[in-house]
Amino acid sequence: QISKMFGTVVVGVGIAGLARIRDLMNPMPSSPSEHLKLLGFVSRRSFGSINEAKQISLEDALRNKDIHAAFISTENKSHEETIRMFLEAGKHVLVEYPMALSAKAAHELWELAEQKGKVLHVEHIELLTEEYKQLKKEVAGKDLVKGTLHFTGHVLDENKSGFPAFSGIARLTWLIDLFGDLTVTSATREKQKDKNYSRMTVHFQTANKKPLTWIEERGPGMRREKKINFCFTSGCLENFPEAPRSSVGLFMQDQNFFAKKLLGQVSKEELAAEKWRILRCLDLAEVIHQYCEEPEKIYS
Repeated sequence: QISKMFGTVVVGVGIAGLARIRDLMNPMPSSPSEHLKLLGFVSRRSFGSINEAKQISLEDALRNKDIHAAFISTENKSHEETIRMFLEAGKHVLVEYPMALSAKAAHELWELAEQKGKVLHVEHIELLTEEYKQLKKEVAGKDLVKGTLHFTGHVLDENKSGFPAFSGIARLTWLIDLFGDLTVTSATREKQKDKNYSRMTVHFQTANKKPLTWIEERGPGMRREKKINFCFTSGCLENFPEAPRSSVGLFMQDQNFFAKKLLGQVSKEELAAEKWRILRCLDLAEVIHQYCEEPEKIYS
């Protein structure tokens, strides 16, 4: 029995890209990741090599028949173009979220992957954290009355990272995963250019018409943190439940999941549910963007 190996390349070597290179070079013993073999990395900067991994050109990565999959860890705005190139070249793709900065592009890329018969996997490590897994257990089976998820963080360059509904899609993903499908009822965005400050406030309704609010706030010196206030018929949850530390890193968990898809070990139902969730969140991000860009409506 010759085990199937998938040659891989990492594109972009920021924090995520370096974590990807490390995890591909040190797969968990007897995990699906043992079927991935790192054949090089692509970067605009010149490194030569990083821990034995050698730098190759983008052209080589696209042309090389031994490379079956690309891990894309570039800045958000170049995800779309990079995914498209690798899918067109007949490669499987793993990409850091958000997969694209418009819903239209995301749907087109997904269709392209399906036409080519390739796996398009979007990393969602925010769903893999122990903190989140505990929260999900805590929320399961409870009746929501109303809730708020408030994220603060440092300033992002929007030209590279996209509109906050896209760069912050991890938060939206939480809300959809916890409370089911949502409808946007309103969204606004406040910007103070001189202070480099931005605050986006989004109001949703659940399928049961319960209100949820998402606030994405960024400014100089703001600590990266999430605050929750979810009220249920049984009481309110204002702090994250205690969570153990995981023995397996988040990128490694994600990499194992991607490898399972390549090996055909993920059920059709799970793949369909994941596809729905990813595209639904991007559709909602697009709606939020449109609400925020609209000139103030004037009511006479």
